[in-house]
Amino acid sequence: MIGSGIDIDLIMMIAARAITFLLVIPIHESAHGIVAGWLGDDTAKKQGRITLNPFAHIDPLGFIMMLALGVGWAKPVPVDPSKFKHRRLGYALVSLAGPVSNFIAAFIGCLIFVISSCLLFGADNWDYIQGTQVQQAIFTLLMNFVSINVMLALFNLVPLPPMDGFNFLRAFMPASFDNWVFRNQRVLSTVFFGIIIIGSHIWQVRMVFAFIYNIVQWLIWMSVSWIPLLFK
Repeated sequence: MIGSGIDIDLIMMIAARAITFLLVIPIHESAHGIVAGWLGDDTAKKQGRITLNPFAHIDPLGFIMMLALGVGWAKPVPVDPSKFKHRRLGYALVSLAGPVSNFIAAFIGCLIFVISSCLLFGADNWDYIQGTQVQQAIFTLLMNFVSINVMLALFNLVPLPPMDGFNFLRAFMPASFDNWVFRNQRVLSTVFFGIIIIGSHIWQVRMVFAFIYNIVQWLIWMSVSWIPLLFK
């Protein structure tokens, strides 16, 4: 604690979440736009949404939720499925592009973490805590980068509107259901926000999400566990 009673660890955690989220959301949102472009829809490109500038993607409420709860969202990338050759399949692929990009980014973050640790501290004892303060800060940021990418990917796969998981399922729903969703977007978004707030206070919901999150993160870290062998 510092003199004013502010918890320095809390400040560091919030700062790490903010910095990492600003690095992560451009990857996620640009992936939607890039895949849409590959499939024939250049709407996102025309509106400047395929960019690594985080401020082109930030949703204020989603950013606040990220700082407070560790999960958040950005402004949805505009997509016009009518421009796809195969409309429903295209919309499904675009929906999955964001979460998949986060899993890939998490894997790359793990690679950088392990390779850098081995180069700096050796393959047998690559503990970044023994590094300088700057090195520790960088490795902490890398760990947060991996963690938040995994969390954002899983959060977006939740099959509730307006998450990518819901949009993926929506791509295979009847046209009448799609029209109903379009007409009630505002209400559905409000209900979603309420579910997130309530769910974050129900330990069973948190435990299920944490269980899945821990398994996925463990699998990603295990996928790079062979790298130290290359440095021996």
